[in-house]
Amino acid sequence: MAAVRRWGRLEPMSIHENLLGGPAPTHLPDDPEPRELLASGAAPSEVAAKYPASSLAWAQLADEAFEAGRVVESYAYARTGYHRGLDALRRSGWKGHGPVPFEHEPNRGFLRALHALARAAQAIGENEEYERCSTFLRDSSPTAANTLG
Repeated sequence: MAAVRRWGRLEPMSIHENLLGGPAPTHLPDDPEPRELLASGAAPSEVAAKYPASSLAWAQLADEAFEAGRVVESYAYARTGYHRGLDALRRSGWKGHGPVPFEHEPNRGFLRALHALARAAQAIGENEEYERCSTFLRDSSPTAANTLG
């Protein structure tokens, strides 16, 4: 196990300890109802109407629209999910930067919406938005960038 020197003595270091002094990871509160409805096969449009703050429902709508070739519609859905996710992150103490771990399932809706926004932006030639969103995704969660990309 690795150790770190603190106050003149060596102490064990947690594998998840942030030694760079950056912000702690943000973990959104769990909201299982939208996730369970989507998993059971409910239409994402119905879930988004019932739970409009759910980034996951908006991300699913963005994915479906993109797969059907409705790129502008995908962009709009993804942007909605992205902004709903930013609202939730801020309510959870996020200050505009820092880790948003993909490993924490409630964060996945926001990260999926961010990925969908980057993808749709690239498809419509909005290159600055694509770069900004891609960088934001990588900075927030390298795991999400690798998994979703």
